[in-house]
Amino acid sequence: MIVKKKVVHQGHHGGAWKVAYADFVTAMMALFIVLWLMNTKKEIREAVGGYFRDPSHRTRPVAAAKTGAAPEIKVSKDEMGKLKDEITSQLAKWTQDEALRDQVQLTVGKEGLRVELLETARGMFFDSGSPRPTDKGRELLVMLAQQLGRLPNKVLIEGHTDSKPFSNGAQYGNWELSADRANAARRLMEASGLNPDQVIQVRGFADRRLYNPNNPLDPGNRRVSVIVLHSQDDNAKEAGTDSPQPSSPSH
Repeated sequence: MIVKKKVVHQGHHGGAWKVAYADFVTAMMALFIVLWLMNTKKEIREAVGGYFRDPSHRTRPVAAAKTGAAPEIKVSKDEMGKLKDEITSQLAKWTQDEALRDQVQLTVGKEGLRVELLETARGMFFDSGSPRPTDKGRELLVMLAQQLGRLPNKVLIEGHTDSKPFSNGAQYGNWELSADRANAARRLMEASGLNPDQVIQVRGFADRRLYNPNNPLDPGNRRVSVIVLHSQDDNAKEAGTDSPQPSSPSH
């Protein structure tokens, strides 16, 4: 009798290992991205975080600006009051600290909407004697950038100091500090939603335009001003002329 053994082939293993391998590669890629972000500047981390919080770019249509599409919202001279109210509302959501909100003054003037970030003796939005923004300063400038980045309006950024003599080396004084703070604000805002072509001037005035001229040493004279220009074409011409003396703050 001849006995033949029947060989039974086992079934195919399938592709389960491929799924597990893909998950492993994805996890490693995510790990490397996190490690890279931990070693980048805070502005980049905030910009990346802002994208994941708002992937559709509803609050800051940067993609539309790059493709040439005009934003839907336009703020004319008569509508600057509404923009002021919107930013004031966002400030209320941003912080419940009334003392902190009082350091942000909004006025509508000849140029447009002026947003003043007033310093305190210890430093509120910038480290004392430095162009480096504080954490609160970063948060506020990012919030402003996301609001203003939705608009087609041009923007000016100014830096101011008080009349107290300041010297951080023979070649660094109030002129340099005021200009550096304005430029630091520009860099952070452009990294956080403000379109680069919106900023048409960055100005440093030292103590030549005091917010409180009756007290030249008032810490509130140390400030960064963000001016949203009216949407009319002649505002671009006005930007090259001296701006009017800031009026008394209106609440």
